[in-house]
Amino acid sequence: MSDAKANESKAPGTSPAEFVRQVQTEGRKIAWPTSGETVRMTIMVLIMTSMLSLFFLGVDQLLGRTVKFLLGLAA
Repeated sequence: MSDAKANESKAPGTSPAEFVRQVQTEGRKIAWPTSGETVRMTIMVLIMTSMLSLFFLGVDQLLGRTVKFLLGLAA
């Protein structure tokens, strides 16, 4: 029984040349964005990142001042 299971797990693999051909075939199927789409998406990412960084800066400042205020009450 164990010999049959061992033989099943040793299926032949794909050769490196066949693997490269498969990768090239799959690469041709990709719908690559145009340069205009890439620029637009990059600008959107930069805008959203800036907005989120300002939001978290505000939250951090608010929490920091709150903690300082509470620690000042305890002193």
